[in-house]
Amino acid sequence: MTGKTPRTVLVTGPGGAGRTTVAAATALAAARRGDRTLLLCADPAGPGAVLGTAATTAAGVEPAEVAPGLWVARVDPADYFRTEFLALQERAAAALDMLGARRLDGEELTELPGAEQFALLQALRRAAAGDWNVLVVDLPPLRDALSVLALPERLRRLIGRLLPAERQAARALRPMIAQLAGVPMPAGWLYGAAARRDEELAAVQALIGSPSTTVRLVAEPGPAAADALRVARDGLSLYGLRVDALVPNKVLPTDSSDAWLATLAAQQQKCLDGWGEEYGPGSGAGSGAGWTLRAVRHIGRDPRGLDDLADLEALADLGPDPGPDTEPDPDPWWVEDRREEDGLLVWSLPLPGAVKADIGLVRRGDELLLTVGPFHRIVPLAGALRRCTVSGAALTDGVLKVRFTPDPGLWPRTP
Repeated sequence: MTGKTPRTVLVTGPGGAGRTTVAAATALAAARRGDRTLLLCADPAGPGAVLGTAATTAAGVEPAEVAPGLWVARVDPADYFRTEFLALQERAAAALDMLGARRLDGEELTELPGAEQFALLQALRRAAAGDWNVLVVDLPPLRDALSVLALPERLRRLIGRLLPAERQAARALRPMIAQLAGVPMPAGWLYGAAARRDEELAAVQALIGSPSTTVRLVAEPGPAAADALRVARDGLSLYGLRVDALVPNKVLPTDSSDAWLATLAAQQQKCLDGWGEEYGPGSGAGSGAGWTLRAVRHIGRDPRGLDDLADLEALADLGPDPGPDTEPDPDPWWVEDRREEDGLLVWSLPLPGAVKADIGLVRRGDELLLTVGPFHRIVPLAGALRRCTVSGAALTDGVLKVRFTPDPGLWPRTP
């Protein structure tokens, strides 16, 4: 293990845009510049068709080298579900035997809905702990990818609410209490399993939130992709995900003598110009100064093999790789102290592209429930904000400003 979070590129986009091709080309570019690179594919079929015949048989659950410096692995939901279920069955063996339940064999298990997301999280955790300089992940389509990337934070919150850590301290007292009370106490393995799961999810959450992790969006220029990108921008901003590039894929040449191709190319170019204005540098498309656009030309066929992928030079640049001494990015959600001027604290949340009608905000205890379009996030409040009441909110220039008024009963009094 390197002990250092790998430079991680999470590749996603609308279905059919060429995510796997872009992910494979990005990974190959990293390997050819000398980085030990893992390409992790969420598609159970793996990236073999894109990488070539050698990778078709090599792409399994365990990483296999398919080119110098490039390893490939795929996520297998069936294998993950089988392994997890059998392990759970083994840990609950005493209870199952007491109930007279019949054990299930691995051969008769078929994964349940939702196994794909958990299998991907497990694969990310294992990859983050590996000896890789660069990790490129071919994620599911855009909406599903955003749900998966938000899952570790949500699950950790649920585990903390249902099985809070402070209750685990009572495990040592349970045998004695059970003797005194004459009744069995809850099994300690439940709390142990929750602690292990929380630790695993924390590792994945740390990888997703690392300064060296970015999202690479792939989209074929056109109206459908434009709509998908606008919706996705809300989720990316709400979940705090950084975009390193928007990759317009399958871009047609503009100098074709064929009238039909020339018309399609002109339509694509109009879309690209719009994307440059809406998402490009200086647009404020996300945290920072906008997204870099890296158009990939259409080669007249679906790319197949390493030679085709090597021609996609627009994907060779992975962007800066933060070193161990690099200062972390400032928190994009900042609190402004305006108590002297207005008697308020103002929490600013950049939500570029969001509209007022799509935003929901509810204070519940020490948490803020945020809704932006179809996306939801529950955010814990900072200590100072917990001693305040929410007194209003406004969306201005793509920034949601939530106003907090200090509660005199909770706010420390100055002498």
